[in-house]
Amino acid sequence: MTKNTQKSPWLWIPSLYMTEGIPYIVIIVVSVIMYKKLGVSNSDIGLYTSLLYLPWVIKPIWSPIVDLFGTKRKWFLNMQFILSLVFLGVGLNTGGSQFFFVTLAFFWMGAFASATNDIASDGMYLIALKPDKQSFFVGLRGTFYRIGMITGQGLIVMVAGYLETTLGDTTRAWSYTMITVALLMLTLTFINFLTTPKVEEEVVPNKSNEASFGKVFFTFFTKKNIGISLAFVLLYRLGESQLVKMASPFLLDAKETGGLGLSTSEVGFLYGTIGVIALLLGGILGGIAISRDGLGKWMIPMALSLNLPNLLYIALAHFQPESILYAGTVVVIEQFGYGFGFAAYMIFLIYLAEGIFKTSHYALATGFMAMGMMFPGMVSGYIQEWLGYTGFFIWVGIAMIPALIMAKSVKYPKEFGKK
Repeated sequence: MTKNTQKSPWLWIPSLYMTEGIPYIVIIVVSVIMYKKLGVSNSDIGLYTSLLYLPWVIKPIWSPIVDLFGTKRKWFLNMQFILSLVFLGVGLNTGGSQFFFVTLAFFWMGAFASATNDIASDGMYLIALKPDKQSFFVGLRGTFYRIGMITGQGLIVMVAGYLETTLGDTTRAWSYTMITVALLMLTLTFINFLTTPKVEEEVVPNKSNEASFGKVFFTFFTKKNIGISLAFVLLYRLGESQLVKMASPFLLDAKETGGLGLSTSEVGFLYGTIGVIALLLGGILGGIAISRDGLGKWMIPMALSLNLPNLLYIALAHFQPESILYAGTVVVIEQFGYGFGFAAYMIFLIYLAEGIFKTSHYALATGFMAMGMMFPGMVSGYIQEWLGYTGFFIWVGIAMIPALIMAKSVKYPKEFGKK
């Protein structure tokens, strides 16, 4: 049951989706940079940090609980507070003798809280907005989600790099950085408490709820063309799922080992400044394009936009240019392409979630999305160490072929998403 609310989506969507993006990127990507700087190998980084995707893969198992009990608002506010405590725990344990496994344990707890936060936040978006508004705001939603990610991968990494230089102690630098992340999450949680609308009556346990728990799963897997739809979800980012794990190690590794030899601050700068501008343009234009013309016209162009820029990393790895300008150019093109191309993916996930259990079905869809990121990411470090960086990026280029085939084959209403 819902209530009417006068709070504008422009008020609450930005902070809500930043609070989705920041913990995700810190757990999945910034952890890669932290462990690289603290001396962990690429193979261990690829394997163990990819396993952190698992809560997003299996979140459909508990997503009906979010649908059936309490309210979405209560769920995401509680999870965001827990995430603040998790990052504080990471920050206080980076200097221990068993820091790798202790901090991984905290990241695991954070991954489950972040996945639950995603379920509830996405449920708020689907419940509070009508379908035409969902299409219109998908660009804003995706953009601020990515801004949250870039805040982590950019600004937070720049802070770590600055502290590395200032303190002369990498371990302390990352400890202070993670404590800063905890304070940032606490601040955003308070903002969301003030701005998000109360669009639901609280649901209490009853026999009807218990009966519908199993129905949530049944109705999802009996959707029309579900097989090809899930294949598309799993394969659309096959190349990116491997690139995202090894891009930062590539930029940070010394030239003697095939990398570009950039500093922590330079990597943060590339993703946190020029990358943000490119991302904003791509995400907003992608949402507007689908809202105007529908998903059918833009699926293939957006699939190409998301995947083709990955090929530019082959040239970076082969030539290993001295100037940061070349790496910056690749980041700009890749971020714009990702922002533009991801819009089609998000709209398709919204289409796949259509029905009476939108929140849970969206969680199921994004669970398969996370699976498509986890398994390729787990082997990415081993593939990179086997092929070297140039060979690895060639492999990433080959991996985009299934994505393009599925983008051509998947079934959906061509006008879906059109305002």
